[in-house]
Amino acid sequence: MKLNKIIKWGMIALIIVSVALLVWGFSRGFGGSAVDVLLYWTYAMLGLAVFCCIVIGLIVGAKNNPKSLIKIGFVILGVAVLCFIAYLLAKGDPAVGYTGSPVSEGTLKLTDTILNLTYIAGAGAILAIIVGEIRMAIASKK
Repeated sequence: MKLNKIIKWGMIALIIVSVALLVWGFSRGFGGSAVDVLLYWTYAMLGLAVFCCIVIGLIVGAKNNPKSLIKIGFVILGVAVLCFIAYLLAKGDPAVGYTGSPVSEGTLKLTDTILNLTYIAGAGAILAIIVGEIRMAIASKK
């Protein structure tokens, strides 16, 4: 019961900080440092979400079914392999028509890796929708 209160108040605090940063960004006009702060907050929230999913998944999995830890390990390994493949496929070429300050090769490679991961996730989502619809059509005929 106490954990639920902690989670509830933690979520309320995160929402309040998010709304305050959003209002601050609107008041600053979303220029320069305001965008940086909002992006850093987004990174923090995403990192917190991923951390919570993994940690809570491990704790609940270990408590309910210790064998599920192997399944979670395979999922984490699969995601790591997918990220590595996306990294290997990333060219790291400079953006066409970009006239701003020079960007390092590492940043270009990372940007291309994230784009590749986005393409892979989008294709996977479309494939999952198609396969799901086919499975439902087959199951409804039986």
